[in-house]
Amino acid sequence: MKDGIEDVHNLSLTAMEIQMVRATAYVRYPSEEEVGLCIRDIDLDFVTEIVRDGELITDPEEPICEEDELIYMPSGITDCFGELYEIGDMAKRLDVDVSLHTPYYMDLGSNTDITESCLDSIRRAGLILNALDGSVVVTSLGLYTGKLSEAEIDDNITENVAMLMDWWKDVGLKPKLGIEITGHQSVFGSLEQVLDLCDNVNGIVPVVNFPHHHSRNEGILLEPDDFLNVLEQVEPYCKGNIHTSFAGVEHDEGNEKRLTPIKKGDLRFEPLAEALCDLRPNATVISSSPLLEHDAMYMRIINERVLSKRVAKAIKEKRKSEAAAEG
Repeated sequence: MKDGIEDVHNLSLTAMEIQMVRATAYVRYPSEEEVGLCIRDIDLDFVTEIVRDGELITDPEEPICEEDELIYMPSGITDCFGELYEIGDMAKRLDVDVSLHTPYYMDLGSNTDITESCLDSIRRAGLILNALDGSVVVTSLGLYTGKLSEAEIDDNITENVAMLMDWWKDVGLKPKLGIEITGHQSVFGSLEQVLDLCDNVNGIVPVVNFPHHHSRNEGILLEPDDFLNVLEQVEPYCKGNIHTSFAGVEHDEGNEKRLTPIKKGDLRFEPLAEALCDLRPNATVISSSPLLEHDAMYMRIINERVLSKRVAKAIKEKRKSEAAAEG
């Protein structure tokens, strides 16, 4: 991760989103050497939490007792939890904003054992990004499958996200929890659903995945005004920064088929750059393209080109008006 942040900085980019691919966690007892230490001092495993008398302890400064159980991730983001703080400090020094994406399969609607596992993954993502001093945990929420109706799944998702945000507030996590627009009709996450959820649950923010929104609406994002319409809808919810994702995409009948390099497909970046220049929000655009760094740099170049044209046009019009006034 250190190398990744340095590479982002050296490419003159300013954001990196970490993928939480393997979120499986296990429980073990502390060794004799670990008793008395705290989570951030353990360097043998990526330990995220302590279980004491059935209660979950998330404070990384809490000393470990002999009778405690430790929750650890064999495939953690780094070698150990304490390393996150060092990496977060480095990211701040290099002006790289760090976000984290939870595992792509999420089920907060069925209220089964899988739901509890997914909630745990989101909680741990929050703890990890909090240690990194990052900005937003990005997640989807669930599919419309099984015996429950769509209305029942929607209700379960709302209740579970509200419960999750109560925990988020109690623990004192600083990153925002971002709910991502999804790219399939069978998955909770249209723009309208995400904004309705933001209205009903305090503390969450929308995350605009443009290829997903484009796919769900059968290729709706064509002109700058199309992008501007989306940005204007989400900006009031975003509390200072709009978190977005961009790539090329192939889609069919309201469903995403696959992400592609930006120059392929019918979703172009130039109209988004125009919309961003019009609205001038604080915004982060994450490249989700198969050509990850290449297309991130391509978007930066296109955005700078649009800005340069705007500035040149403004200077030209100013000189023209000054000349007319003198005449």
